[in-house]
Amino acid sequence: MSVHENLTVDTVSRQGREFLGSYLETLSMVERLHRLLLDVIKDEFERLGLLDINSVQALLLFNIGDNEVTAGELKSRGYYQGSNVSYNLKKLVEAGYMEHKRCEIDRRSVRVRLSDKGQHIRTVVSDLFGRHSDGILGKDVLGDLDLGDLNHALHRLERYWGDQIRYIY
Repeated sequence: MSVHENLTVDTVSRQGREFLGSYLETLSMVERLHRLLLDVIKDEFERLGLLDINSVQALLLFNIGDNEVTAGELKSRGYYQGSNVSYNLKKLVEAGYMEHKRCEIDRRSVRVRLSDKGQHIRTVVSDLFGRHSDGILGKDVLGDLDLGDLNHALHRLERYWGDQIRYIY
């Protein structure tokens, strides 16, 4: 079943329906790409025998990098999109991928950063993305598509969606 078959909006113009169909296809593709990225990371970790960490946790470590953050900052900075951030942080600390310490000012708050073991995972993911970048360029996967333009459009879409959450119109 295509995404277009799910359209039930009768009050939208023909041009609006065509755009809506493309919009729904884009939403579906973004979702599928994210899941596929997690599968690619999982496959790499299985190939390397790194079985005590999942792809969501590995991507979280990659995104944190050299920063020291609180759990709340992980979501607000866009490092983590899931609802179970506390669970994953706890597991990463228990497995030795992250270090944590109580904030001196607010003792309720905990700051986390990558341990040496976590930095290794970050390097593995970074190397994977580097190989992908070379492969995409070498095989001309994207042709003339300018990723800068694509990223700019996705940032505008992100801003639009953020505005929908923050503002009632």
